[in-house]
Amino acid sequence: MSGKSRSRDADRAIAELAGRQHGVVARAQLLAAGVSRDQIDWRLQIKRLHEAHRGVFLVGHVVATEHGRNMAALLACGDGAVLSHRSAAAIWDLLTYPAAAPAWVTVLPARGAARPGIQIHRAYVRRADRRSRERMPLTSPPRTILDLATSLGSEDLERLIAEAHYRRLASEQELQDQLERNPGKRGNAALRAVLDLPGGPRRTRSPAEREMLRLLRRGRFRGYELNGRIHRFEVDVLWRELNFAVEIDGYEAHSGRLAFERDRLKVATLKARGLDVMPVTARQLRKDPGGVLARLLRALELAGYPATG
Repeated sequence: MSGKSRSRDADRAIAELAGRQHGVVARAQLLAAGVSRDQIDWRLQIKRLHEAHRGVFLVGHVVATEHGRNMAALLACGDGAVLSHRSAAAIWDLLTYPAAAPAWVTVLPARGAARPGIQIHRAYVRRADRRSRERMPLTSPPRTILDLATSLGSEDLERLIAEAHYRRLASEQELQDQLERNPGKRGNAALRAVLDLPGGPRRTRSPAEREMLRLLRRGRFRGYELNGRIHRFEVDVLWRELNFAVEIDGYEAHSGRLAFERDRLKVATLKARGLDVMPVTARQLRKDPGGVLARLLRALELAGYPATG
């Protein structure tokens, strides 16, 4: 076989591997595919391969894509490695994570030294907690949430749990199972505390809604839905049995005049259909939460329901 034929065969093997792995290949994979050490070294010299980690190369480009960066980290960490923590959460679209930030990878406890540019966590990940997405192994959403419970504040963790539940990625029972299967793991207490919140984790979509939720919990209100739907509309807080709702009002909450006008029409329509709607502004929630609490208590009393526990 001529040198040109061997070179074409090597290029074909590299391209096939890179096509399956987001433009990334490992030296060990190339050797197993029949690409020689000299062929690898020559391609590094002429910049057809670029080293991402020791023994791991980008093919034909210098900057890795987000998936390429994650794949390079997995290949660098070896067999059994899975994307986890913030990298897994980003792939599940549960958290944003900067493209230039280090990939998070969980490896077996006995695996070796640290790798520059990779956040390595050592732990055993059960088969039931492993998934595959974008042709890469990663932790399941419930396991990802448990892993992140050590680094997120309680409100951020609640938003993560509520979003995963809303998108049917992790149910409360699946998270309870994580606690039972990992009794000594860090993060258990934080996760259990959020799961045990009155009414469970609640999904909020803006700072004003989070302020409202704090107020509802401070007043120990019960029987409400956040972002409940009634008469084909969605309202911020709904006591369905009372036919009573709270709408967070103003430009800050609803992004401009067109949205503001649309929300005025919604409130008018709901009132015409018999729903009592109490407006609250984002500024009132920040500057006068006590006043909002007193008005809400009075409004609920007039509606005939003992809102506090």
